[in-house]
Amino acid sequence: MTDYRPRLFTSDAEIAHLGEGLLARSLPREEWTHEAHLAATTWLLTRRPDIDVDTALPGIIRAYNESVGGVNDDTQGYHETITRLFLHGVRLFLSEADGSEPLHELVNELLLSPMGRRDWPARFYSPARLFSVEARRNFVPPDLAALP
Repeated sequence: MTDYRPRLFTSDAEIAHLGEGLLARSLPREEWTHEAHLAATTWLLTRRPDIDVDTALPGIIRAYNESVGGVNDDTQGYHETITRLFLHGVRLFLSEADGSEPLHELVNELLLSPMGRRDWPARFYSPARLFSVEARRNFVPPDLAALP
């Protein structure tokens, strides 16, 4: 696995900015990083119970991508399997977390955990499977190891 130190957050307001910016499609494209994806997902799961994340997240991300000039096709933009895998990872992390700390500290803990690592999918998927058109369009089960 690669050694990568994620950018950590210093306030709950940073997390809310990402989540609200994603929903409003007002977040600058350069702010839509790996850390932002996980922070916004955590915010949605913990602060927006009115949103059915499982149903809404694909459309939210696709619409955001298009709003910043991105394209959702067979080679770029929204990726169903990666989205579902990290959504599973965030939920797994949250199920094990204390939850009493400020949201930004919780997100930082997630980013430093196995589930928050950029290369977490490589534990379960071969590159050929994960980066296939089928995996981008639809959730495909892992081919290397079962999901926890």
